[in-house]
Amino acid sequence: MRAVRKVGMRIILLALLAIGLLLAAILACLIATLPPSGRTLHLAGLHRPVTVLFDDKGVPRIQAGDLQDAAVATGYVHARDRMMQMELMRRLGSGRVSELAGPAGLATDRMMRTLGLRHLAEASYATLPPDTRALLDAYVRGVNLAIADRGRFIAPEFLLFGPPAPWTAPDSLLWGRLMGLSLSGNWRTELDRLAASGKVDPARLLQAFPTHADTPPPDQAALPGLAARIAAALPRFPAPFTQPDEASDEWAVDGRHSATGAPLLAGDPHLAFGFPALWYLLRIDVPGLSLTGATAPGVPFLVIGQNGHVAWTFTSNSADTQDLFVETVLPDGRYASPDGPVAFETRTETIHVRGAPDVTLAIRTSRHGPVISDALPGAGTGPVLALSAENLRPDDAAPGLAALDRATDLAQAGLAAPLISSPVQNLLVADRTGIAQYTTGHVPVRRSGDGSFPADGASGASDWIGEASGAALPHIVAPASGQILNGNERTAPPDFPVFLGRDWPAPWRAARIRALLAASRTQTLDRFGQMQNDVTSAYAAHLLPLLLARAPRPTGAAATALATLRGWHGAMDKALPQPLIFNAWVQRFVVDAEDRDPGARADSGWEEMADLLLSPEGAARCGGDCAPLLARALDESVAALARLQGDDPARWRWGAAHVAVFDNPLLRAVPLVGRLARDQIAIGGDDTTLLRGGNGTPGDFESRHGAAYRGLYDLADPDRSRFVVTPGQSGNWLSPAAWNLMHDWAWGSSMTIGRAPDAVAATLSLLP
Repeated sequence: MRAVRKVGMRIILLALLAIGLLLAAILACLIATLPPSGRTLHLAGLHRPVTVLFDDKGVPRIQAGDLQDAAVATGYVHARDRMMQMELMRRLGSGRVSELAGPAGLATDRMMRTLGLRHLAEASYATLPPDTRALLDAYVRGVNLAIADRGRFIAPEFLLFGPPAPWTAPDSLLWGRLMGLSLSGNWRTELDRLAASGKVDPARLLQAFPTHADTPPPDQAALPGLAARIAAALPRFPAPFTQPDEASDEWAVDGRHSATGAPLLAGDPHLAFGFPALWYLLRIDVPGLSLTGATAPGVPFLVIGQNGHVAWTFTSNSADTQDLFVETVLPDGRYASPDGPVAFETRTETIHVRGAPDVTLAIRTSRHGPVISDALPGAGTGPVLALSAENLRPDDAAPGLAALDRATDLAQAGLAAPLISSPVQNLLVADRTGIAQYTTGHVPVRRSGDGSFPADGASGASDWIGEASGAALPHIVAPASGQILNGNERTAPPDFPVFLGRDWPAPWRAARIRALLAASRTQTLDRFGQMQNDVTSAYAAHLLPLLLARAPRPTGAAATALATLRGWHGAMDKALPQPLIFNAWVQRFVVDAEDRDPGARADSGWEEMADLLLSPEGAARCGGDCAPLLARALDESVAALARLQGDDPARWRWGAAHVAVFDNPLLRAVPLVGRLARDQIAIGGDDTTLLRGGNGTPGDFESRHGAAYRGLYDLADPDRSRFVVTPGQSGNWLSPAAWNLMHDWAWGSSMTIGRAPDAVAATLSLLP
C-alpha cells in the first residue's frame, strides 16, 4: 500500500511539474511577444539609414531622408505594435473574419463579400499615381520586415493562429474603403425606412425632417419585409467590427483671435472605443516636413495632424452618398432597365468558417451596384436591392491623403480635398496665415428624388447622372468672423446648388462650441483643451425646461429625482446624479413612445426623437398627450437606477454608470484573456457634449464611442501642439504601453511630441 502511495505521489508531483513547466513555457512565449528595446535591421531598397526613437509612452519618432524611407519605418512600427489590429482590418474588409471568429463573423463576411471591397482595393491599386503607389509599396516592405523579424511572436494572438501572411498594398487600401463605408450610413437609414413603411404611412416617417421633396417607396408589397430581413442581418454598433453613427468636433480661429497671433485649431474624431486604439501617435521628420499626429495602422499616411506647415482635422459630413435601388428580376434571370433587359454581373465566393462548413455565396451586381439582398442566406428570385455608393466607386482616397500630408498651405490642402474620394468629410485646415474648411469626396447628382427611400431601378428616374466635388461643395476660406467650427451639423442651406442630403444631426455640440468661443476674445491652446473636455450639454439645457413643464407630480424616490433636476444647467459631470437621471428618463421616454407607436421611430438618435415628442407637433405621437408617458418613464427609470445605485437619488453618480469601455472584438469572449484585454474608466459627458461619451443603446450607459484621439494645433510653433489617444499605443495586452494613456485621456491631459523624446525607451535602426 505504501509503495502504491509513493507511486501515486510521484505521478502527482510529475503532473504538477509538467503543468508548471507548461505554464512557464506559455508565459515565456507571451513575454517573447513584447518587442525588444533595441533593434538594428537591414533592408534592401532603403535610400538612407532610418532611426526610430520610442519615448516612455511608446510614441515613435521616425527620422528619415525621404517619405518613402519613412513609410518603411511606419510599416515596421505599426506591425510591431498593432499587427493583430491590422490583421483584423484586412480580414474584415476581405470578408474573412469567420476564419478566426467562426459563425459569429458570418453575417459580416457575407456583406463584405457582397460589397466586394477586396476586389475594389485590388483594382484601384493599379490606377494610383506612381508616388502614392511607391509610398504604399514602401510601407508594405516595412510591415513584411517586421513579420519576417518577429514571426508568430509579433503579437500574442499569433501564437495561436500562426504567423500573419505577408502584407500587400491592397490590404492597406481596405482601410479607406472600410472608413468610407462606416462614415456614410445612409443606406442603412433607407433600409430602416423601407422596413417601417410596411407598418406606417411613409409620410410619417419623414416628418422629423420635412426639408426636401420626398420620394415615396416603390409600390411592392414584398419590399418592407425584404428590407427588414437585410436590416436585421446587418451588424449594428456596438456589435463587434462596427462603427457608431458619424460624429466629431472641430474648430479653429485665425491669428486675430489667438494669443500667439497665428491660427489655432482643435479636432477630435468620435469613433468607436476599443482595444487597441483606432489611432496610433507618430512623428516623422524628413527634409521639409515634420508630420505629427494620428496614423491608422494599416496605412502609411498621417490621417489627422500637422506637417510643420499646415494642420488639419476632420468631422463627418452627413451628405447622402448612398442610394438603394429596387431591381426587377425578369423570368430569364436578367433585370429590367430603361434600355431593356440587362444581365447581372455574377461571381461566386466561398467563405471558410472556423469550426463549421464552408459557405458558398452567389453574388450579383447590377448597373447600380452590388445586390446587397444576395448577402441574405437563401436569397432567391423576386425584387432585389442594389446599392449605389460613392465609396464603391473605383477612385481611392489614398492619393488625397498623400497630397494632404505634403500640403504646405491652405490652397494645396484644398486641392487635396476632392482627391480624398470617400467619405465626404468636413476638412478643417490652418496654416500660419489663415484658416479654411473644405468638403472632401464626391456627392452624387440624382436625376430626381432625394434618396430618402430606395428607388425603382427599372425606370431610371432616380439614377445618378453625375457627381459634385471640390469647389462645387461647401467651403469656407478666410472667413470675416475669423473662426470656423463644426459638430456634424448641416454645412450648407437647403437651397444649396448641390443637394447634399436630408438627414442631419442636430447642432447641439456646434452651439456649445460657438458659445464657448464667444465667451473669450482671445483664444489659447489651453482654452481649446478645456473646450475639448467640456461636459455641459446645450441639448439638456434646451430640453430640461420642456421636460419640467410637462413633468408629473411623482412621489417617493421619483419625486426626489425630479427635484434634483430643477436648477441644473446641463453639466454632464461624472460626480453628479443629474446626468444619470436625465439620460435614463429621456431615453426610457423615447423607448416607451416607440413601443407604443412604430410611427414615433425616427431615423435620428433618441435626442432628436425626444425633442420632437415634446414639441407641439409631437403630442400626436404620444396619443395626444405625452405627460402619461413621461410619468411612466420617470417611474421606470428611477426604479431601475435604484436597483443599481441605491434608494437615494442624491447619492447617485453619473460616473458610476457612465464608463468608457475598451475591449477587443475578437478576444472579448475568450476566458481570462478577454479580461486582460479589457479596461474601463469613468468619464463625464454624453452624446450631446463636446467631451463625447456616447452609449451604444438607450438604457445602457457604458460609453462605447467618443474622441479616442484629440489634437490641439499651434500654428505659431507646431512643437507646442498637443496630442493624446486612448487607451495606449500598443495592441499587446501584456505591454506597459497598452493602457498607459487611458488615465491621461480621461483626465483631459495631452502631450507634446517634439523631434527628440525626453527619455528614449527603445530604438530601431533600419539600414540599407
